[in-house]
Amino acid sequence: MQLDRMVRRRTADAALAVVVGALVMAEAAFSDGTTALDHVLIALGSLTLAAYRDAPRVVLAVATAATTAYVVHAHPGTLSALPVLGAVHTAARVGHRGVAALASAVFLAGFLMTGPESRQIVERTLLLTGWFLCALVTGLADRNWRAYLRQTEQRALEAERTREEVALRRAGEERLRIARELHDSLTHSISIVKLQAGVAVHLARKRGEEVPPALLAIQEASGEAMRELRATLEVLRTDESVGTPALLVERARAAGLAVELRLTGQERPLAAPVDRAAYRIVQEALTNVARHAGPARVMVELAYESDVLTIEVDDDGIARQSRPPAPGIGLTGMRERVTALGGTLSAAPRAEGGFSVRAELPLGAGEEGR
Repeated sequence: MQLDRMVRRRTADAALAVVVGALVMAEAAFSDGTTALDHVLIALGSLTLAAYRDAPRVVLAVATAATTAYVVHAHPGTLSALPVLGAVHTAARVGHRGVAALASAVFLAGFLMTGPESRQIVERTLLLTGWFLCALVTGLADRNWRAYLRQTEQRALEAERTREEVALRRAGEERLRIARELHDSLTHSISIVKLQAGVAVHLARKRGEEVPPALLAIQEASGEAMRELRATLEVLRTDESVGTPALLVERARAAGLAVELRLTGQERPLAAPVDRAAYRIVQEALTNVARHAGPARVMVELAYESDVLTIEVDDDGIARQSRPPAPGIGLTGMRERVTALGGTLSAAPRAEGGFSVRAELPLGAGEEGR
């Protein structure tokens, strides 16, 4: 896209230079005494305009010198000033006001010496002086307008960043409020249920009675609910930018999980939504291994391709294709994250035993939000 835009600009600049040269050549064709040297000077002064974006001062110097030499030698009409007018305008629009004014004065001085009819020459010179003043003014106006547009764009970007920061801060405050509410209400209630169930089981066993299966189920479910709630509170109290998959692997190793990390492709910074999704996918996959896989070895692989990040977490735990686990909240949330980014997710037992989670995230997802 950037290359196509540059080619179009270069083509337009070259076309402008050719048109200016053609107009001056056409006037020279109807003038008496025009020589081959004059045509060379016209071509040099006009075609150099094609490079005004790269070297405006050089273009101004060449156009002024060549066109002034042509005017002094051939005594043409006012149309011969076009190359210098264009160069003066382009120099003024990038801030070279002094050299643009000096070039205008040099050309006008040369034009003033071009013939014996002093009244006609003075009139033409005054006309050209107005043209050059217009070129300077329009160049400066264009420069100021572009500066105003840049400032407006910067202010808009700053306002957008401010809105995003406010939204993130409010989202963080809301997460903390929800975490406090959950902690103050659910945590207390579930703790009471777990405590009461534990006491009832202990008393039943102490009396030598058979513990009712329902009571054991309540004790186990309350314990699992407490663990899930603590994990949820930890997520709510933590900023979305919590770290990297490599950090998760290190934490899992420290907790006693046999896990390896493999990176393929050229690792590079990711858009924030993709980065967060990758972190959460690895986090949830490792959490599920620790809870459900039993003693297992885990391989975490991140593959950076040209337009896709592939995440694969495989374990050799107790999962089997004959008894696939029911999808829980963690897998559902993982799938929602991947789908929101336009990616794909597969999570199922492996044929050789164990469980596999594989996600493909488009690297361009969320770029507009960077």
